[in-house]
Amino acid sequence: MPDGALEQTVSRMRRDLAAAYRLIALFGMDDGIYTHISARMPDGPGGEKRFLLNPYGLRFDEVTAANLVTVDETGAVIDDPYGAGVNAAGFTIHSAVHMARHDAACVLHTHTVAGVAVSSVREGVLPLNQWSAQFHNRIAFHDYEGIALNLEERARIVADLGEKQVMLLRNHGTLILGRSVAEAVKLAINLERSCKAQVAALSMGLTPVVLSDEVAEHTARQYQSAYDKQEERGGRDPEWDAYLRQLETAAPGYQG
Repeated sequence: MPDGALEQTVSRMRRDLAAAYRLIALFGMDDGIYTHISARMPDGPGGEKRFLLNPYGLRFDEVTAANLVTVDETGAVIDDPYGAGVNAAGFTIHSAVHMARHDAACVLHTHTVAGVAVSSVREGVLPLNQWSAQFHNRIAFHDYEGIALNLEERARIVADLGEKQVMLLRNHGTLILGRSVAEAVKLAINLERSCKAQVAALSMGLTPVVLSDEVAEHTARQYQSAYDKQEERGGRDPEWDAYLRQLETAAPGYQG
């Protein structure tokens, strides 16, 4: 990749990842400093793997394109503009997924109240509506093993994930893979809406209407086709552009 094109790619990745952090905060999906969103950068000049991660200790609404930290696959710092390092333990799951799934340009992990609630019930996400139908038979599960500090757990997470893009970490939260940062954020927002709607519907004490397997699968394929076309086409993404415009008002400093 020519130097000019590489610089442009890295600049856009920084902008998009900073936007992802700000959007997750804006939608109330962050958890202080305790979850992470990572993005795979182009390999270094010597072929070394490089990833972008938030500086240790910053809230999601404090992340900017300029203060993102570059790390290698072990979480070791390569470039640290902010000077606070990273939470290497927090990169444990991300590094394993990135190294096993080369289609994952972005890995997004959340601990939302609704996401943790749904991850804590055996049924997981039910096909109760259009949002949740897109995930029908497309969610992997990984049983809770404690705070993710054990490096041996990484292989089990990767094995349980398989080829899926979405995982419920039992009793813990959610994990999303995106072929782009934009795709990861869009999936995360729709999964959160699905979980919130499920918690709300089941809390009414009435009889839930669960979509048939046929209708849910049809809807999931419609969503998948739309995502596939966007990723294959590249270029402008109207939905992502709309989110970026929202940030221009809500968090105009994220690009700095």
